[in-house]
Amino acid sequence: MRLSSLFPFATIFAVASANPMGRAMAVHESVAAVPSGFAHAGSVSPDQQITLRIALAQSDIAGLQAKTYAVSNPANALYGQHLTVDEVAKFVRPTSVTISEVSEWLSEHGITAKNVSPAGDLLQITVSVNKANALLGAQFSAFTHSATGKSSIRTLSYSLPASLQSHIRFVHPTVAFVPPLGAPSLNAVEVKRDVVEKRAAPISDAVPASCASVANPACIEAIYGFPADKANNSAQNVLGVAGYIDQFANFADVALFLRNLRPDLVGSNFTVVEIDGGENDQGNAGVEANLDIEMTISLAGGVPVSFISVGDDSQDDVDGFIDIVNSILATPIETRPTVLTTSYGFNEQDLPPSLAIGICDAYTQLAAAGISVLFASGDGGVGGVQPTECTTFVPTAPGGCPFITSVGGSTGVPPQVAASLSGGGFSNVFSIPDYQANDVATYISSIGDQYAGLYNSTGRGIPDVALQALNVEIAWLNSFWLVGGTSCASPIFAAMIALVNDRLIAAGKPVLGFLNPFLYSPAGRAAFTDVTSGNNPGCDTDGFSAGPGWDPVTGLGTPSFSLLLRAAGL
Repeated sequence: MRLSSLFPFATIFAVASANPMGRAMAVHESVAAVPSGFAHAGSVSPDQQITLRIALAQSDIAGLQAKTYAVSNPANALYGQHLTVDEVAKFVRPTSVTISEVSEWLSEHGITAKNVSPAGDLLQITVSVNKANALLGAQFSAFTHSATGKSSIRTLSYSLPASLQSHIRFVHPTVAFVPPLGAPSLNAVEVKRDVVEKRAAPISDAVPASCASVANPACIEAIYGFPADKANNSAQNVLGVAGYIDQFANFADVALFLRNLRPDLVGSNFTVVEIDGGENDQGNAGVEANLDIEMTISLAGGVPVSFISVGDDSQDDVDGFIDIVNSILATPIETRPTVLTTSYGFNEQDLPPSLAIGICDAYTQLAAAGISVLFASGDGGVGGVQPTECTTFVPTAPGGCPFITSVGGSTGVPPQVAASLSGGGFSNVFSIPDYQANDVATYISSIGDQYAGLYNSTGRGIPDVALQALNVEIAWLNSFWLVGGTSCASPIFAAMIALVNDRLIAAGKPVLGFLNPFLYSPAGRAAFTDVTSGNNPGCDTDGFSAGPGWDPVTGLGTPSFSLLLRAAGL
């Protein structure tokens, strides 16, 4: 299955004149007007320095996709034979011709680039605005994001030598007007709890009625059948939690949480990895960071948890979403995550297709290397990451990438229903992957012409699964709170997958890796309880409805740990 976009990002149009170096130039990417939410803020000094990344054509990305599917499909003889980072790089590394041609072009302008990815498919340059305009036939100007006041330097169009169109995927940031990443709206509500130094561990597997209003770890364990025994703390089984926008996980709050809600895990903690100027700020606890860490530590007891703090010094201009991939690929396998959960995302419409595909290609490398990549599906129903004013449905990103597992929301004591905030829909950039083709066709057939024209009926469907997303109890600022959002569901599922990996490693088997072909297989489907009620309103509609089988609200449904183990052959 090839990744496809709504329009080619290397469409060539003749430019009236050649550049000063005598090369015939052609428009590579452009936008018709300044996107909504941004305003032109005037010119910039020609001496202003800007940093650009040049994404080179990868030698065989289609081959990497095919190989990733093969090693992730239980029906394939290669199942479980995940690639090494070096083997991944062979598919991604540009050809010598590409490297030579692009280097020569940059040299003509007196520019030397540096590699910023393990495979050398991303080059980075820092030049003056004047030189960038000459290099790219562009007109860089200042722009302001109206809601936040954040300024940026962008152009509405840029060109490349016609002879390099096939060698360069895109140059960024140029025409990408990406709103700053925002924290998920968790709607934290403080709850009164008699805080104790020691609390008895829960002894019943039954799901109390109180779990409908307060979902603590005991409730979540009972709902999904999490095991009571701890993991083996197996080597090479790290659960990675991605942290962004100065959200920091707090050691003291985690200790408070465990003392009161998982006393058998008191003393468990997490490590911190800092990239792009990330920090470990223990004086500034973040509600999202605490949620993600507390869910993973308390539910994946014994599995090493790493909080990856991505700072503000990212150069990928998508808040470090690509930088974190390159950092993980450069991490020794002994400490590299086998599962990565992310509770942040973008509205797909805010990313140029070239950039959305570039992000997907990056996460595909993690999938090929045997890492399960999970993203929360968003909290705006069919309206995007958060509720958005919209006339057509807004899929989220990068969860629409077929090599990512998108996690939606459910709620209540079994049988669970869809959480109304659960982001879901169909990608406008990525086509339906083979593993999902029958499911999407069946669902679209079931709704007939409802919402015709509001969504892409040939797009990859999200989410893939659903877990608890409302009334989840956490500790934050030395108190207890109830929060909600699919950013609760993603770390819960990550904890479950990490525990399955723990059992697989103990049995001498490979970890699950890229999940979707396994989840959509006959054995994988049997591990899920179908969610058949609820919907995800947005865009002044009731949104999609949950129903029998896969749906764009709760995906395949909610998982059972014991059944996932059985599906994995344990």
